[in-house]
Parts: sequence; C-alpha cells; structure tokens
Amino acid sequence: MGYFDFAQICLNGHVVNDSAGTYPQYNENFCTECGAETITKCPSCNTHIRGDYHSDAVVIIGGSRYKLPKFCHNCGQPYPWTKMKIEAAQELASEINELTDDERELLAKSIDEIIKDTPKTTVAATRFKKLLAKVGAPIAESFREILVDIISETAKKSIWG
Repeated sequence: MGYFDFAQICLNGHVVNDSAGTYPQYNENFCTECGAETITKCPSCNTHIRGDYHSDAVVIIGGSRYKLPKFCHNCGQPYPWTKMKIEAAQELASEINELTDDERELLAKSIDEIIKDTPKTTVAATRFKKLLAKVGAPIAESFREILVDIISETAKKSIWG
C-alpha cells in the first residue's frame, strides 16, 4: 500500500521538495531559483499540496516523476503559480495592439479554458491559435513560455503541435 507525501513548492512554481514530509532536511523557507517564499499547503483550504507517491511495491530509479499540480486536489482552486501565469498571459493579451479590443478580450478569456481539460478546451485552443496567428511568432512564443507548464495536454497539442 502506498501514500502521497506532501510537496514544498515556491509561489512561482519551482518544486523545492516533492517529499517534504519524508525528507524534511531538504525543505527550504525560500526558493533557491527565484527567492520566493515556499509553501506546503493550499492557501485556499490549508490542505497539504499533494507530493510524490511512495509505494513499497514500486521503486523508481533516476529520480521522481512528480508533476507540478495546477489546482488543489481538495478544493479545486488554482495554486499561486497557476494564478500568476494566468494573470501574466492575460496581461500580455491586453498589450497586443495587432488585435481589436474584442479579440484581446476573447484571447484573455480563452486562457482560462486552455489550462483545464474540459469539453471547451478544444474550442478555446482553436480560438487561441487563430488569434495567435494574427500577432506573429514573437508574441506567440511569449505566450508559450508563460503557459507551457500549465496548459492542458489537449490544448498544447492543438496550439503548438
């Protein structure tokens, strides 16, 4: 029988320790990548951030397969790093002069849907890709850099292949 440990992650989304309960000696108050404060609990519901899965039956050689969570498994709220990336992408959308006001708003709204894997994801990804085609490669690459870690796999394949 296995169990989930809890993770320690900085507010910008750098994983400090995916087994913070089992190996507390590797915990840090602040991130060595960016200097941000680290957390082990969801700010919305105070539940531990789900960390690495420990199992007596399986041994992983070569490191962890831990994947940074986007949303709290207990309350469904986005973690701070997810919120910040959404906000950054929406700010970028508002700065694009090549789009009309309506198109900028549509692009910003699409961001909320492409980070989730829902029935609306494919539609939002198609709309997002169509609008990115109007603004050119440098801006599209900026969106990719911001969103690559939080975008759903469905949207990622649809938008960037």
